Amino acid sequence: MSALRFGLVCSRVRVEEKLLLEALARHVGLEVVQFDDELFEAPLVGGRPLSGPLAALSGCDVVLLRSLSHARQVTMARVLEAWGVPTVNRADVLETCGDKVRTTLALVAAGVPTPPTRVAFTVEAALAAVEALGYPCVVKPVTGSWGRLVGRLNDRDAAESVLEHKSLLGGALHRVAYLQAHIDKPGRDLRAFVIGGRTAAVIGRRSSHWVTNTARGAVAEAVPVSDELDHMCRRAAAAVGGGALAVDLLESRDGLLVNEVNGTMEFRNSVAPTGVDIPGLLVAHALDVAGGG
Repeated sequence: MSALRFGLVCSRVRVEEKLLLEALARHVGLEVVQFDDELFEAPLVGGRPLSGPLAALSGCDVVLLRSLSHARQVTMARVLEAWGVPTVNRADVLETCGDKVRTTLALVAAGVPTPPTRVAFTVEAALAAVEALGYPCVVKPVTGSWGRLVGRLNDRDAAESVLEHKSLLGGALHRVAYLQAHIDKPGRDLRAFVIGGRTAAVIGRRSSHWVTNTARGAVAEAVPVSDELDHMCRRAAAAVGGGALAVDLLESRDGLLVNEVNGTMEFRNSVAPTGVDIPGLLVAHALDVAGGG
């Protein structure tokens, strides 16, 4: 019986990818195919390649996608799936999580509580949306991560300035105004790691700044996984299609709200405080997917 072949695609070998490679090395007999997404050049007609750098990847039993580019992730997942290669996560899950409008609509359709949110295309319509949501209001790019280009609009003057800048200086997607009510959270938000339908770990991301991404300096702390939190996280993950997901939640006066769901989890700052082997669980989930699970 031939060895199971595990593909790992990434843009750069960061801390997360090093931890994943260490987890993969613990599986004796597993063949690991490491692939740089810069080398991805695939035929769309005629089937999978039989030679070249992509041939080994196309012959994998499962591929874990870790590209930094959302567009590359989705494209690679689509191509690999067309060749019959299962990916973590699936292309439809990545597409939903990479688009905040799709994510919000999926959460709402599943009855998962999420902050009041509106979308608009023009400055005038966006200002009307902000007035309906009330000040302060949060404006986000439809696609993006790490808290980049997220702004808090504290009053009408700020809203007019930021929305005009987005309209005139941004690309097509930045001209879509995605607006959320600002939630008064207790100095932190929560990030849960839901892998294969199980809430594996939860951290609190604490910061004096209202944006609490660890990429922007927030400090991670372990949070007990209560029944309520576990139930909410699993519902959110299922709403976008399941897989290996990072669910961001806000603790509001009215209870937990799911803010976003991320299709490519980052966990470098979460393993130590939680004591949970997140990369090991991620590899185990991918192997389960390879086995048809």
